Parts: sequence; structure tokens; C-alpha cells
Amino acid sequence: MTAEDQIDKTGLIREAYQIDGIGAAECRSIFLDWAIKLPADIAPREAIQILLDRYAQDAPDHPMTQVLNAGLAEEAAPRRRGGRRARLDG
Repeated sequence: MTAEDQIDKTGLIREAYQIDGIGAAECRSIFLDWAIKLPADIAPREAIQILLDRYAQDAPDHPMTQVLNAGLAEEAAPRRRGGRRARLDG
């Protein structure tokens, strides 16, 4: 079983790349569904990078490539602490 098979067991991402005319909103929905199903022992950043390595070269302008790149950027972004706890700790 390949790394891609391990992280996209249901084929959600693979299928998204095969849907003609799919838009960004549908890709975001598919991505969220995929992310929820990602096993806890797999790092999201690594999983997203594996998917990008597999699909982005052949489909650089595909909406799913854009969503995966955004997911990778979001995963790398520092987490903001907000609300009451941040005010009390600051």
C-alpha cells in the first residue's frame, strides 16, 4: 500500500481530481471531509504534502491543488490564542 493509499483510503482526494468542472467550494468540502477522517497517527502537514506531490504537478491549476496548498499554509501558520484565557495570560 502506498503512502497516498494510507492517507486517502476512501479516495476522496483522488476522486475530486477526476470530477470535471469541480469548484473551489466543493473541493473545500471534500478536503474537510478527508481531514476529519485522517487517522490520528498521521500528521496532517505530511499527508497534505504527499497528496500535493502526487497530484499538483499534473493539475497545478485544479481547485483541489489550491485547497491543498491553502491547507498546507494553514497547518504551518502559528496558532492564535484568543478569548478570555489569552487576555489573562497576556
